[in-house]
Amino acid sequence: MAFKPLHDRVLVKRVESDEKTKGGLIIPDSAKEKPAEGEVVSVGEGARKDSGELIAPSVKEGDRVLFGKWSGTEVTLDGQELLIMKESDIMGIIG
Repeated sequence: MAFKPLHDRVLVKRVESDEKTKGGLIIPDSAKEKPAEGEVVSVGEGARKDSGELIAPSVKEGDRVLFGKWSGTEVTLDGQELLIMKESDIMGIIG
């Protein structure tokens, strides 16, 4: 993919949830909530302090992360639906 986020932005691919409940019921697409879990695809170089010093990002490519329900901007790149969000919108790393 030829896209590199700028500054403290992160490119995230949503991780799809199960299509069945624990009881075996199939959940239709219209009833599913968008997952708030994803995999980091690409990371910017980091934010800068007022002094110009670079603050390295805490996440890296391949990390599984949790983010807020309304976080990020949805974009389509190379036929994939992705999210661009600030690193501060990410609540934590899973695993």
